Amino acid sequence: MRAVTVDGVDISVIGLGTWQFGSKDWGYGDEYASNEAGKIVHRALDLGVNLFDTAEIYARGRSETILGAAIAGHRDSVFIASKIFPVMPIASVVEQRARASAKRLGVDRIDLYQVHWPNPVVPLKTTMDGMRRLLDAGVIGHVGVSNFSLARWRKAEALLGRPVLSNQVKASLVDRKPFGEMLEWAQANDRMIIAYSPLGQGLLGAKYDATHRPSGPARQMNPLFLPDNLEAAGPLLDELRAVADAHGSTPAQVALAWVVSHSNVVAIPGASNVGQLEANVAAAELLLGPDEIAALTAAAERFEPTRGLKAAPALVKGRFSHS
Repeated sequence: MRAVTVDGVDISVIGLGTWQFGSKDWGYGDEYASNEAGKIVHRALDLGVNLFDTAEIYARGRSETILGAAIAGHRDSVFIASKIFPVMPIASVVEQRARASAKRLGVDRIDLYQVHWPNPVVPLKTTMDGMRRLLDAGVIGHVGVSNFSLARWRKAEALLGRPVLSNQVKASLVDRKPFGEMLEWAQANDRMIIAYSPLGQGLLGAKYDATHRPSGPARQMNPLFLPDNLEAAGPLLDELRAVADAHGSTPAQVALAWVVSHSNVVAIPGASNVGQLEANVAAAELLLGPDEIAALTAAAERFEPTRGLKAAPALVKGRFSHS
């Protein structure tokens, strides 16, 4: 497994996101949580994956508990990342919540502890004060942020007075903003971008279209899966299929390979089963040529989905039509 090295730490370029562990949002059920999730983690370890990302908000802590049980006995082989949900993230609360997450994970130290979202009301200084105390106490190994702008990421680092190792952001062929100025700063300063939703929550797997939309509330409320957007994505998905055919791979693997072709970027796709995990990991070894990367990027730039407030009426209508 290829790795990204930042601040002296080696991180597998393909990690495992665990939002789906124990969560009803993805519709996988209790059998997945109690059985398949553990199998996925163990197979990931076999394949050299060391980055496992979770959060206290995922299934209200159940994701952390499931992941903790799965990595028991493998502590030296994993780099555990979790996140605090920033409701009143003053210093004392940050400390308390990190310790609670570590307890659910069954570890003495969380390798990377991240602020899940910016809080526009609570001063960032008090949050970073809590993070500094956790570092000094050895409860966490590194500090990260998530869903931060570049300016706010840099401010967090200045307030911490130490490296803020990573910024976890939505990044893929259909969410390309992080691959600009933010990535340039990360590359120049020994920092890392963690790409979540690197497959556009499954859009870039090229298995959905306007007549075959996904089930499960997480995807139903994603504007990318509106019928008009699925139709507009056709040329991009065709380009993914063409590159995949040339490599004997899948569109999802090509989309992941595009993400991790950028230095200082790792991706944390989820996995519904062991087979999907194995396919995701294989993408780390898929090396795309410059022309293929350029063609994929150009196709992605031509895809302009309806998002934000413009998509809200259609999302509400679609949600109720499925209920």
